[in-house]
Amino acid sequence: MNKYVAYYRVSTQKQGKSGLGLDSQQSAVIRFINSEDSLIQSYTDVESGKNNNRPNLLKAIEHCKNENATLLIARLDRLSRNAAFIFTLRDTGVKFTAVDMPEANSVTVGIMAVLSQDERERISQRTKAALSELKLKGVKLGSPQNLTLEARKKGLEARMRYANENENNKKAGEFIISLCKNGLSFYAITKKLNQLGFKTRHGKEFQQVQVHRLYDRYMEEKQEL
Repeated sequence: MNKYVAYYRVSTQKQGKSGLGLDSQQSAVIRFINSEDSLIQSYTDVESGKNNNRPNLLKAIEHCKNENATLLIARLDRLSRNAAFIFTLRDTGVKFTAVDMPEANSVTVGIMAVLSQDERERISQRTKAALSELKLKGVKLGSPQNLTLEARKKGLEARMRYANENENNKKAGEFIISLCKNGLSFYAITKKLNQLGFKTRHGKEFQQVQVHRLYDRYMEEKQEL
């Protein structure tokens, strides 16, 4: 019989209270455990993936040591994207298993952590380069909602909506092109747009297909100039 201590992580306080993301992790853990195995305890942390200050993870590790149990997580990236943290966890000597990749060992996890951290740093550098390029072109990177407030004050709601939509698309289009030049995929660009608060003309988060369309549209416009 295998003994497990489950560890769950949710990214925000709101997710922690609502259970968003937590239920899927718990379901994955339950499906993984065999009938003869035992889940002796569960721990949950609510914080950022870049923040390694996880008190309940430390408790879970200590519990595993005391019970000679295996630390069980639903997804490998729930541990951390920080290579140093992964290696520190490995050095505690506690066995850990990821439900989505049970065959992974400490070496595999270490390599994945290094690659993940390297990719995150590259995206950060490319994003800064793209933002700098936009500033040089004179594109103001303020919140589009500021335009909405000013337009309401002036009583120009119809013109505001049109201008706001065009401004949103213009800023997003320029940003997309800059990130593409820096080698980012449309998936990574979509994620970065939403992280920075860019919105579609309907005020919603971007989907990858919309990013692709904006890129094609602005590339066509540049070719016509």
